[in-house]
Amino acid sequence: MSRPTCLPVIALMVVGLAYWPQLPVWAATIDVYYAPEDRPIDHLVQLYDRARSYIYVSVYGLTAPPVVKALVEAKHRGVDVRVITDRERLNDPKQLSAVKTLRLAGVPIRINRHDALMHLKQAVIDDLINTSGSANHTTSGNRYNDERLDVITDARLTAKVREKFISMWNDHERFAGWTE
Repeated sequence: MSRPTCLPVIALMVVGLAYWPQLPVWAATIDVYYAPEDRPIDHLVQLYDRARSYIYVSVYGLTAPPVVKALVEAKHRGVDVRVITDRERLNDPKQLSAVKTLRLAGVPIRINRHDALMHLKQAVIDDLINTSGSANHTTSGNRYNDERLDVITDARLTAKVREKFISMWNDHERFAGWTE
């Protein structure tokens, strides 16, 4: 009885490498945090605290005091902080207060002209990190709701997310500067 051999599989791998040598090698690191047990917004605040160049945030709900504090402190450190949020969400007194605080600190705010359609919950930080998931930047999104925050460390993917943010930021038909 002969033993099975792996030669056909090895041959296919060698042939595959010859035909597709430019296949990408993925080096992204993805950390996943779930609310309430992992307190995802606490992790986001730590990322904001370490930012050195920029923080670009696109989010529907932005009311968590630690997030607002971290963004204001980043702005004071010289970090380019920008926020895009939902116009209709500004009817919430907590959201309005948070946005006013950011604006007073010099953070530019843009709002969508298409009410209640801002569903993004993402941030781009320093050309290397981007975040995404279901968690709004709120206390409920951190402690009570069933939420998820993905922290992706990868320059190539982050560049794509940054370009999308900049595209939205510069789209004056869909987004307007908020001045209250």
